[in-house]
Amino acid sequence: MKKNLKMVIILSFLLFLYTSICAISYAQNISTEIADSVFRLHVLANSDSEEDQNLKYKVRDNLLNYMNSICKNCTSKQEAISIVEENKNTFEQIARDTLKEEGYSYSVKINIGNFEFPTKNYGDISLPAGFYDALRVEIGEAKGQNWWCVMFPPLCFVDISSGVVPDDSKELMENNLSEEEFALISDKSDNEIQFKFKLLEFFANNGLITAKK
Repeated sequence: MKKNLKMVIILSFLLFLYTSICAISYAQNISTEIADSVFRLHVLANSDSEEDQNLKYKVRDNLLNYMNSICKNCTSKQEAISIVEENKNTFEQIARDTLKEEGYSYSVKINIGNFEFPTKNYGDISLPAGFYDALRVEIGEAKGQNWWCVMFPPLCFVDISSGVVPDDSKELMENNLSEEEFALISDKSDNEIQFKFKLLEFFANNGLITAKK
């Protein structure tokens, strides 16, 4: 009897281990694929004061207007990144000019790299927490609240209050993801999809997976 119980415990443990490894592997692959399909924007304000937060939004708006003008015909993440890299100095100058116009002399630091993001909702599209390639803009001491969005596909201009992402933005994202990956970030009606999304969040938030390069 004890021998049988011991065997059941061992088999149960092995089954749990196997299931955990499969789940982590699935989450790692999906997280990486999603991260490989989007290019994001991360703006950090100088501080949490009302003035610095308002300034952050003005810098953001001017950068996005420029981004939209030079990347409106982009069809892939790599194309968008290449264009941003080529115009990195212009992005920095736009941010500096915005600060100067508003009467501030804060420094500006701009980097294109791989950064950690929390789970964010953009209308009816949700991106799980993880590491994503992004244009990061640090204003002054960069100790204020962050602002995140997706530069490609263009979700930065989404009216989140409407809860709907434009069809052209969705189409770009759908073209760059597998059917399951797109369902994972867009389908909130399917219980299985919701469970898988929560699984991604759990593993990412506990450092068990990362799309970091």
